[in-house]
Amino acid sequence: MDNQNIDNNLNLNDILHRYVSQWKFFALSVFLCLSLAFIYLRYSTNQYKSSAIIKIKEDQQTNKLPEISGFQNFGMFAGDFGQVQDELEILKSKTLIEQVVKDLKLNISYFVQGRIKDKENYIDPPLSLTLFKNDSIINKVDTTFYVNILSPSEFKITNKPSTISPSETGTLHHFGDKINSSFGGFIITPNLDSDSTAPGTIIEVNFTPVTKLVEGYQKALVLENTEGSNIIKLSLNGTIRAKSENFLNKLILKYNEDVVNDKEEIIKVTSDFITNRLDIVSEELEKVDLTAETLKKDNRLSDLASQSNIFLQSERENESNLIETTNQIQLIGYMEQHLKDNNANGDLLPANVGIQDPTIAQVTRSHNDLVLQRNRILKNSSEKNPTVINLDSQIKELKANLQQSLANLKSSSQITLNSLKKADSRINAEIYSTPTKERKFRDITRQQNIKESLYLYLLEKREETAITLGMSSPNAKIIDWAYSSNIPVSPKKMIVYLGAFLLGLGIPTALIYGGDLLDNKVHSKKDITNILNIPYIGEIPKSPLKDVPVKKVDYSPKAESFRILRTNIDFMLQNITHKSKIVFVTSTTSQEGKSHTSVNLALSLAHSEKSVLLIETDIRVPRASKYLEVQNKTGLTDFISNKNLTLDDVLVESKNSPNLKVIPSGTIPPNPAELLLSNRVAELFETVNNQFDYIIVDTAAVGLVTDTLLISKYADLFIYVVKANYLDKRNLHIAQTMYNEKRLPNMTILLNNADQKKSYGYGYGYGYGKNPNKLEKWWKKYLPAKS
Repeated sequence: MDNQNIDNNLNLNDILHRYVSQWKFFALSVFLCLSLAFIYLRYSTNQYKSSAIIKIKEDQQTNKLPEISGFQNFGMFAGDFGQVQDELEILKSKTLIEQVVKDLKLNISYFVQGRIKDKENYIDPPLSLTLFKNDSIINKVDTTFYVNILSPSEFKITNKPSTISPSETGTLHHFGDKINSSFGGFIITPNLDSDSTAPGTIIEVNFTPVTKLVEGYQKALVLENTEGSNIIKLSLNGTIRAKSENFLNKLILKYNEDVVNDKEEIIKVTSDFITNRLDIVSEELEKVDLTAETLKKDNRLSDLASQSNIFLQSERENESNLIETTNQIQLIGYMEQHLKDNNANGDLLPANVGIQDPTIAQVTRSHNDLVLQRNRILKNSSEKNPTVINLDSQIKELKANLQQSLANLKSSSQITLNSLKKADSRINAEIYSTPTKERKFRDITRQQNIKESLYLYLLEKREETAITLGMSSPNAKIIDWAYSSNIPVSPKKMIVYLGAFLLGLGIPTALIYGGDLLDNKVHSKKDITNILNIPYIGEIPKSPLKDVPVKKVDYSPKAESFRILRTNIDFMLQNITHKSKIVFVTSTTSQEGKSHTSVNLALSLAHSEKSVLLIETDIRVPRASKYLEVQNKTGLTDFISNKNLTLDDVLVESKNSPNLKVIPSGTIPPNPAELLLSNRVAELFETVNNQFDYIIVDTAAVGLVTDTLLISKYADLFIYVVKANYLDKRNLHIAQTMYNEKRLPNMTILLNNADQKKSYGYGYGYGYGKNPNKLEKWWKKYLPAKS
């Protein structure tokens, strides 16, 4: 658990160090983003919020004309002015907004061009246009033209904003002249009180279709209302505060005007309706009175109430008998059907089903008694029993009698039903024929009362309507006229600066993170140890020095790193005392610094007063001899191929150290692999094995050719060089395979070209101590000496 916590802390420290090390990049990015934000805020157009508050009043028309409100409830004049949600839709309707746009002439706007951005002049427009076409045409115009003021009396009209010189193209006009265009003639007059009419000023005149403006204001207008409240807040964001305020105020006035017109129109329609109905009801009432009078003269009507009661009583009794007889017929039919479906001698019949005939009930009871007796005998006997046969005969006779009785009863009941129906028809005829004249008179009397009451009601309402006409009040009470905030709502400085700051941090972060995701190179020791399970012997830092060989008196980080490497090799090979310590140096691919490592390791060992032999076995692309500046005319390949050559013939002394001998690669052969399989290679290692303290062998890259594997058996230690910022991590599997299969004896990993600045917390302590060759700063000579 402790190791895991340490690893997590290291990972976090690595990540933090990775980003903190790029603080200059972050600072530059934040500075640029904040600068862009400042420029954006400097030249962007501010948006200001304008608001107004109104209250929807209760409809007072209900108190003035409650009966007219009753008409509305019955659908004669549908409409409810008290519903706030409906009023919200009306306030945002296209019709209302279109009236506001037309009244304020918002479809024509004037912009004065500046050096960077244009500014709209709404309060004090620099020009005044007099249009000759009617508004229906102007409201559909969608065009833009530019007025270039040349002098207090002359100007040019162009279609492009770049026309700023009198010599450029454009039509020349005088103020007050009639100008013909595609949308009709117009006259331009300057506003002498405006500062925007100076010569050289370019003014953009923009005509926008009213329908397009209406859609824009519909989207921009915000209406807020709390449920259950009659308060409505109107809000509008715009670049010019006065323009937004005028729009909201005009919208409220137009809304109230529209509501008042609607109410007055309803009252007028109601008045006309009442007057028309009075004329019609008056004529109808006169006709009803005349009809009633004629009916009383022509018919001598008496009180027929008692006679009607007698007929009604008879009808109720007959109806009861009719229902009872019908039920009996249906029950008889059910019983007949049951006899057909259950005709066996052992089947019982239902009793007391509701047939009101004692004979049928008695026969049914006798039948069921015989069936029960027969079934009891059959439990202990068979159907051939004389008693059972006698009972079966009696049961059949009873069923036949029952069927006949049912048929007779059904026939008699049907006759009774027919008689009851005839009686019912006769009684009904007498009931409906007797009071006909009285019913007619009653209908006429009812009509007379209805017409008379309606006539009086309409007379009263006509007077009330005449009094109410012209007394309608606005529907909205203005609580606050439109007002605007002094602080712009868009763009918001703090949000813009915060966004720019976060963007300034985000861009480098994204680039670094993305680069890390796409980066497959080996950079540090951690990259190696996370993938490979191979002993790690050391690392060589990236050196700015051009000299490859290290010197005996050398305080550079590279020299110190090879001293550490030398010490680590001594530790790993401390058990070898009876012969030379043979160290092979290889890598995955070329240009990873194995020759550089071989040369400097050999020199570092030689500077420690050890006898060292450097053998250059990379006979395909030899570089070690070039680094040491030794002649490479006769070398290893010549020794192997020419048996007459001895060791002394190929040994070369290095001028870098008297303790260092070199066997260069020699002539590049056409068959390197076959040449290294020669017995002369074994003879060479046997010869030099006891003559030197260390033998450093610079080999070929194992990821490219097989040369190194052919002679790997002679090594006591293998240094596998991995170049930082060069080797792809995906190629590290070659090293792991070599280690797992033990094809390279005593294999270790050496990181070359490691960057100290990108070590993610793993610093290099090379160069500890004072370099005597380092020149002292000139200004330190004048400092007082320390006591």
